[in-house]
Amino acid sequence: MSALVEINFDGIIGPSHNYAGLSLGNIASSTNAGATAYPREAALQGIAKMRHNLDLGLAQGFFMPLDRPNEGWLGQLATTVADAEPHLRAAAFSASSMWAANAATISPAPDTRDGKCHLTVANLQTMPHRSHEWPGTLAQLQLAFADREHFAVHAPVPSPFGDEGAANHMRLCAGHDSQGIEIFVYGKSGGPFPARQHIEASKAVARKHGLGPDRAIFAQQAEIAIAAGAFHNDVVAVANERVLFTHEQAFEYPDALYDWIRSAMPEAEIIIVPADRVSLADAIKSYLFNAQLVTLPDEGGMALILPSEARDNDAVWGYLTDLVAGNGPIRRLCPVDVRQSMANGGGPACLRLRVVTDPLKVDQRFMATPQKLDKIARTVAEYWPDSIHPGQLSDPKLIAAIREARHRLLEICQLSELGQ
Repeated sequence: MSALVEINFDGIIGPSHNYAGLSLGNIASSTNAGATAYPREAALQGIAKMRHNLDLGLAQGFFMPLDRPNEGWLGQLATTVADAEPHLRAAAFSASSMWAANAATISPAPDTRDGKCHLTVANLQTMPHRSHEWPGTLAQLQLAFADREHFAVHAPVPSPFGDEGAANHMRLCAGHDSQGIEIFVYGKSGGPFPARQHIEASKAVARKHGLGPDRAIFAQQAEIAIAAGAFHNDVVAVANERVLFTHEQAFEYPDALYDWIRSAMPEAEIIIVPADRVSLADAIKSYLFNAQLVTLPDEGGMALILPSEARDNDAVWGYLTDLVAGNGPIRRLCPVDVRQSMANGGGPACLRLRVVTDPLKVDQRFMATPQKLDKIARTVAEYWPDSIHPGQLSDPKLIAAIREARHRLLEICQLSELGQ
């Protein structure tokens, strides 16, 4: 039998990374709109995080940045990079595919009727700058998971049912290779901010994946959480194997959700962070829950791979210190520096897509090794722009540099067919 493990596929931060403030409801993105971004530093931070995960003994993969600016999308809007209004030009330049947690929703083989790992690419139709990602993402998924005996890759749920991928999906199981239960989190409203995950999209994904009614539950995200800036569920909750780690105010009907989990999986451990210890505002500002909750293969127990901002917040770090001092399943705290991503509203968990499968069944060009990450880092250091200000996005020299950088990366990763 194949050995199933969890692989984290990180999006390599692309050379067009900039702060145009495109994401309504994402407080970090809005706060830093118009600031200068540093694509080279951002990508190197992301690579360092992948290297950190490899050092922990975790399986690690990656996805390529998409072609930017997306001239085909602008053409559908009857404009060009030179002539587009600034907000459309910025949307065409967006490097937001770096947040691979939104790439797709994954149901591993133990959960599905046909025993295949199912992947449905997210349509991301709520936000214009993300709505044109899915064709490029689908092309990578079809390449990386081309083995049809083990994988089924699905096209997106049709509009108008917004689907934001794994950022609104959690899985609980005794072990990654065991049958699990899958939690699809949807939104209804969030005050001034849009709810991005539609319940009909979540139900459609569960049907596509062949999940039985006892394998999937649909939980509403708390309106107060969306209004506070939790634009995705992974900003207020994260799960790994038997553990759900969640803020007290993450869900609209938490008791009903917890009762269902305990009924379906009695061994589940639900760790609820009380609002009087960590406020919603502090949780969202620090991205406490946008951490990678992982099982340490060599040590046993679990670790939280956190943004360094969590360590800088006294309330958050005080709670976490008490948490790991106890006898619970979370034993280690691993802060990492992803400040460039954080400033645009994405923490360590945003940067990765979790896929439980046999790593040998994946196209090995997408699997990370220390040597491969060294090559990628050298390419980034040589070709990624040092800095980008949103006012530069119409500069032909910048556009040429961005395209050359991506071309070089595809070449060294032997994935040039993605550039055709």
